[in-house]
Amino acid sequence: MSTEQPKLQSRRYLLGLLGGLGAAVVVAGCGDDATTGAPTTTAGNSSATSTTTAAGATSTTAGGAATSCAKIPEETAGPFPGDGTNGPNVLTQSGVVRSDIRSSFGSAKTVATGVPLTIALTVVDSKNSCKPLTGAAVYLWHCDINGLYSMYSPGVTGENYLRGVQATDSSGVVTFTSIFPAAYSGRWPHIHFEVFPSLASATNGQNKTAVSQLALPEDVCKAVFATTGYSKSVTNLAQTSLKSDNVFSDGVSLQTPTVTGSTSAGYVAKLLVAV
Repeated sequence: MSTEQPKLQSRRYLLGLLGGLGAAVVVAGCGDDATTGAPTTTAGNSSATSTTTAAGATSTTAGGAATSCAKIPEETAGPFPGDGTNGPNVLTQSGVVRSDIRSSFGSAKTVATGVPLTIALTVVDSKNSCKPLTGAAVYLWHCDINGLYSMYSPGVTGENYLRGVQATDSSGVVTFTSIFPAAYSGRWPHIHFEVFPSLASATNGQNKTAVSQLALPEDVCKAVFATTGYSKSVTNLAQTSLKSDNVFSDGVSLQTPTVTGSTSAGYVAKLLVAV
């Protein structure tokens, strides 16, 4: 499997902001409390809760309302975006606007299998007091249990599973039903996404307002990869690290979601995305 292309832009962090609220643990705004530091686990391997927050990611007023938040780091879309910037374009296909992205749509009918994962992103305006962005569009995609990308990888070029678009609700939230992605050679386990001003503008990658990636917590990855179907991911995860990853090596505090759940019940990943 090919590794990601070099970053398109350097990361931009807003350092020195006040407040003790972690941007990475918020699902409906900027206000949930969390400790600062590396991911922590509150249960065993089969049931894990990881939380990672960014120091100074949020600034608050005396009354507790969020006034600013650090912008999500800009990352490469990678070699398999499916947004028309490198080959096929799923964004123009009927059926791509959906919440459950496990199955292919159109003429393809394959359903991706794996440990269930719900991904909830809250999109907010970093230039407007962390106000939720209503009606923005999020295109999200990732590899399958074998590390393959639909539309690109040998054997699945005719599939379009694990890709979908949604508009944010009145709280700025989009929720995708998916499966936990594999770890493939050369990359830390991750999920790609692009943000667009609206559904109408989400027709190709040139129209995006932000592109980034989620870095999945190590403890949860290890729990998932110990289950049936993920055996290759165990070896691949052991051969890489966040520090060696060509996307996440300069830090993941704003890109590591809060993950709760278990391998039997499935996991929920939540992240604040400031654009």
